[in-house]
Amino acid sequence: MKRLTRRTLIEGFAAFSAGTILPAAAQQNRPIRLLVGFPPGTAPDTVARIVTHKMSENMGQQFVVENVAGAGGMIAAAQAAKAAPDGNTLFMNTVSDMSIAPHIYSKLNYSPKDFALISHLVYTDFILVVPPSVQAKSVAEYIAWAKKQTPMFMATFGPGSPAHFGIAMFANSIGLKVEPVHYKTTADAMTGVLSGAVPGLFVTASLGVQYVKDGKLRALAVTSPSRLAQLSDVPSFAELGFPQAVFAAWFGLAAPSATPTSVLERISVEARKALQNADVRQKLEAAGFRISGTSKDEFSVIAQKEYSSWGDAARSTGFRAD
Repeated sequence: MKRLTRRTLIEGFAAFSAGTILPAAAQQNRPIRLLVGFPPGTAPDTVARIVTHKMSENMGQQFVVENVAGAGGMIAAAQAAKAAPDGNTLFMNTVSDMSIAPHIYSKLNYSPKDFALISHLVYTDFILVVPPSVQAKSVAEYIAWAKKQTPMFMATFGPGSPAHFGIAMFANSIGLKVEPVHYKTTADAMTGVLSGAVPGLFVTASLGVQYVKDGKLRALAVTSPSRLAQLSDVPSFAELGFPQAVFAAWFGLAAPSATPTSVLERISVEARKALQNADVRQKLEAAGFRISGTSKDEFSVIAQKEYSSWGDAARSTGFRAD
């Protein structure tokens, strides 16, 4: 048997270090890609850039946001699901591609099970807004007015969107039949409501707050669990007694499912650290987002709940995208 000398031990430790520590360091020097399924300037892109900028500063590692836009985030989701599970490719998953798409498409090029959840980052709540031509000043008045309309129309940002099924949640909570008017773009939907062509819309807080403050639209209620700081005089549906109308879009970080747990944990810790930064919080809140910042396990609980509630809303409409 070979005698273990001090030199042998040192050489052995050096070889072990080269096989474990150095690859990790090399991996750390590679840019981390964050795939975002929506164009630059959209809400998911805004969150991605604000959060990863701070993560890059804290970690000393470059993050690259790649916009792979199209099909409501599903193109990016399919690409991310097939990426190498080495921690160098992350995905900004959203309510659209994770909570809604699996319920309305018979075939997807990915599954929610293809991803390991890292951290739930933010919610973006909705505001029920009406044009000035609608006389209702409260949700109660709006419901009374809506029940006299045959049919009752509300705008959406497109079929299968959170606003589409948000209408279903609201309508189901009050026993009202609402016909959604699906616009091709966000700009078209906003024009439709601003002009009074359609008498209502669930608009994201990140987009709608300024229209309300400018007096171009009237806010009747918000879908957040409590009032929004930006619109403190507007009640929440929860306080008005409509718990079914409490909903929000959301964005979070995920990675291919086989990514090592140690890598996922590290990124989760860094994401939460970034979200605790005062400057990051100010930017996100000013943009209309409600900060979450969860652990991996907490994100899993949220994802299951969101998958179920949006699935119920989608089934209640009978809508299928294919």
